Amino acid sequence: MRRRQLASSSTRYASGLSALTTDEPDPDSFAQAIAAEAAIVDAGFALLFFSQSLVDAAALAQALKLHAPSLAYAGCSTAGEITPQGLEEGHALALLLPSASFSIVSTTVENLSSSGMDGITGEVVELRRLLQSRVGRERAKSVFALCFIDGLSYAEEAVTSAIHWGLDDIPLIGGSAGDDLKFETTSLISNGKVTSDSAIIVLVATEIPFHVFKTDNFIPTDEKLVVTASDPDHRIVREFNATNAAEEYAASVGTVAQALTPLSFASHPVVVKVAGEYYCRSIQRMHVDGSLSFFCAIDDGVVLSIAQPKNMVEATRAALEDAERKVGGIDMILGFDCVLRRLDARNRQVYRDISELYRTNKVIGFGTYGEQYRSMHLNQTFTGIAFGERRAAG
Repeated sequence: MRRRQLASSSTRYASGLSALTTDEPDPDSFAQAIAAEAAIVDAGFALLFFSQSLVDAAALAQALKLHAPSLAYAGCSTAGEITPQGLEEGHALALLLPSASFSIVSTTVENLSSSGMDGITGEVVELRRLLQSRVGRERAKSVFALCFIDGLSYAEEAVTSAIHWGLDDIPLIGGSAGDDLKFETTSLISNGKVTSDSAIIVLVATEIPFHVFKTDNFIPTDEKLVVTASDPDHRIVREFNATNAAEEYAASVGTVAQALTPLSFASHPVVVKVAGEYYCRSIQRMHVDGSLSFFCAIDDGVVLSIAQPKNMVEATRAALEDAERKVGGIDMILGFDCVLRRLDARNRQVYRDISELYRTNKVIGFGTYGEQYRSMHLNQTFTGIAFGERRAAG
């Protein structure tokens, strides 16, 4: 079957933002297309999201150095992409931010597993000062933060919290880098540097109106699982309710441990209550001994509730309509979508409906191993930032 030619696919938005996508495994031609588009829209910064099965991070960084040496950028590997055509897999995409409307600073925090969280908070404070020195105090009031974190680092909760502490009410959203559900190595990419076990923090000042939001699609039930044996450093639960974790979970959702698959975990999430709100703590996979690896932090004594899914399409549509009201008409949305939502959408046969919702609402982004929203690291959630069609008054 012949592949569709998407190498030159570009989409421009009223705000000046421009998206490029490709499904060709050719980092040089993609970098050339990025350089050409950046020159046309006068982009000072690009966000890059890519499948490692399509393109190698180091090869992409090398190609950008060759063809777009003056373009600053940040991004990461994915577990699926959201392109202007909707949900895709095995693609690379670039979102170009024009200098006329966006002022951007970024930093990479390496060696997360050995980093002090105070140091990360300090780096965020310095980044804020740098942005303010560039744009002035007034423009520095209309700022949002993005973060991309190695989705296999076991550090997202601590890092998200540390970033949030340094932001002083600047809204934060982001996604954990993925590797097409291989769970081996994810890549982060920033200004020629390719890293793992790291996080990239991006601060963006803009005159374009924006709204940060999240949506999920589950309701907690009364079925409780208490973590009674775990390995918190590796996010592994060995026992729920003093019983083998996989067996107890399977019994709670009406199946047997041998029948558990990633789809089971996507369809029957577990949630934890924090400050009166429920947040997903998604299961990544089952091990041969019946222990369960999680995408989120876990510890002895944590009480989880089995969640009942609600209509994903309707919940997502409602969130997108609310975002549209908040910004007075959507120009485009930068979105971070948990890979488990994708699996669940396939399982419930609403994948096309979700893809169409993203397409019609002009969502660009990627499938994640976890989502960041303000101070929280989440799972099985869509977090997004909607940009308005008009410039803010002022």
